[in-house]
Amino acid sequence: MPETIRSLQNGQIKSAVKLRDRRGRMQQGRTIVDGLREIRRALQAGFPIETIFVLPEALSGPEPEQFEQVLAEHTDLAIVHVTREVMEKLAFGQRVEGAVAVAKIPATRLTDITLPECPLAVVIEQVEKPGNVGAILRTMDAVGADFLISADGRTDLFNPNAIRASLGTIFSTTVVDATSEEAIAFLKSNQFQIYAARVDGSVPYTTVDMKQSTALVLGSEAHGLSDKWHQAGIVNIHLPMQGIADSLNVSTTAAVLLYESLRQRT
Repeated sequence: MPETIRSLQNGQIKSAVKLRDRRGRMQQGRTIVDGLREIRRALQAGFPIETIFVLPEALSGPEPEQFEQVLAEHTDLAIVHVTREVMEKLAFGQRVEGAVAVAKIPATRLTDITLPECPLAVVIEQVEKPGNVGAILRTMDAVGADFLISADGRTDLFNPNAIRASLGTIFSTTVVDATSEEAIAFLKSNQFQIYAARVDGSVPYTTVDMKQSTALVLGSEAHGLSDKWHQAGIVNIHLPMQGIADSLNVSTTAAVLLYESLRQRT
């Protein structure tokens, strides 16, 4: 039987709790995966999970059965039972589903990306809200996009809120941190068509060709894209806005552009 941790002062628990903050994640190179579905998808994708903390009495409904089936296939995992008090301390936010995992954050670089034929990429520059990152990843998964670059990111990609908002799709999508300059150089060297979404973009998004190697570039919620993306070889596109608002939420904009790319490609 797995050991049961009852104390909040336990070293494993104290170390895991620090992962609720970005500083702790950066110092340890690890993150929290909170939720049965998210842990299951991480395991299925081969994400480097180290430990799973489980509150057995909180496991209920259809998801635990699938979760336990996946666990049975990973006999090398460290499973630790905890009390409800400990689980509530570990869980990110107010949701207690009965399991929280600790995992290493992979150090993926641009040079690690394997490009398929006619890849579809998303670049987000200086996006701050992890919920938007997760929502974009969900849409990327839905349309079959290949990878995401976070350029000069203002939130860490494996923030537990980003993982949750992605519904665990982050584990089956290649995600990379880079500077804007590195992202531009990578895309140009690999002959991507680069479409930058801007409020003042001159080209309607429905008129550009997204069937070839395509990168859709979106800026932060507050400031949009930086001037680094104003250069030759980058087409500035826009979405029509008929009301008083001049822009959409970044994840909504990404969804519109990604589904247009899917429409064109199919």
